[in-house]
Amino acid sequence: MSTPTPSTFLKTAIEAAHASGELLMENFGKDLNVDEALHHDIKLALDRESQDLITSILLKQFPDHAIYGEEGLAGNQESDYQWIVDPIDGTVNYFYGIPHFCISIALRHKEELILGVILDPALDDLWTVEKGGPALLNGKEISVSPRTKLEESILFVGCGKTEEALETGLARFKRASLRARKMRMMGSAALGMAYIATGRLDAYVETRISLWDIAAGQLLLEAAGGKTELKPVEGEPDVWSIVATNGKIPIEEIL
Repeated sequence: MSTPTPSTFLKTAIEAAHASGELLMENFGKDLNVDEALHHDIKLALDRESQDLITSILLKQFPDHAIYGEEGLAGNQESDYQWIVDPIDGTVNYFYGIPHFCISIALRHKEELILGVILDPALDDLWTVEKGGPALLNGKEISVSPRTKLEESILFVGCGKTEEALETGLARFKRASLRARKMRMMGSAALGMAYIATGRLDAYVETRISLWDIAAGQLLLEAAGGKTELKPVEGEPDVWSIVATNGKIPIEEIL
């Protein structure tokens, strides 16, 4: 099967991701300006700079589109086309010099996801997907793992940032540790979903996660044969609980 020719949407998203990736790698390991330091999170000036760069590239090509990002809104918010951007997914990892972070860019049209791009600039891994097409890593088609047993699986459990989310996540981590081959807390939801799509991990579970963390990963994972279950968190727009898997393991046993 030949790989479809990338659309202008995808080419522009890839350009924006690579531009942001270059910015992040130029500053990786350097002293960084912290905008806000919370107990379980950090906001960097570089988060804003990265999103501004991505926004400038997307809106130059598509000036009537909307931008919905972790660092705010831009463009025409009445547009049927909305770009969903996480300029650094894994900011805490990035700040501490841990090379596990990414840029995540998705596009939805009238609430339907139609494109996803995830770039890990530290490893130069680029995941891409367009609706109806294959999930790709560096241009090669990927698929989820064939594993069917928890005992053979590696699971990624996120614990969120609120006290309730932490308690739920830690309880799940304990239950899953008794069943799975290995457990991981990795610090980047988008990379976690990309890893499941690639067969490196088998499931990702978190009680509270934002849309920009998972939008590109959801389309990628489902194109690779996986399954995503999202439930909205009451009273918080575009915040979800997520169960993402290869579609084969009995994840309900640890929920």
